[in-house]
Amino acid sequence: MKIIDLYNPERVNKSPDDVEILMSSGSFVQDEFVISKVELRLYKERNDDKLGAFSLITSFVETDKGSVEMIFDEGFRGDDPLKRTKDFLISNLGISALVLRSIICLREKLD
Repeated sequence: MKIIDLYNPERVNKSPDDVEILMSSGSFVQDEFVISKVELRLYKERNDDKLGAFSLITSFVETDKGSVEMIFDEGFRGDDPLKRTKDFLISNLGISALVLRSIICLREKLD
């Protein structure tokens, strides 16, 4: 099962412009879900002369029962928004929140 939890799934109907891998080749268990991959994905949607690129940053979590891609952040975020987001998540235990949020979404769809 592949879930795209966005109000407009067409926004991610292409290859991401950049990807930051937070975890891969792992297999830790969270609430009966085996988590194998956690990523942040960057999609540049448009460019403004003054503000720069409008960025859509999604989280992608792959489990043994399906995958979930959902919005993490969006807006005019300046240079290298994906790396700054990754650094923030790593330094603030945000990866756990991404995983739990994704599992909640998967459970809702599976029930």
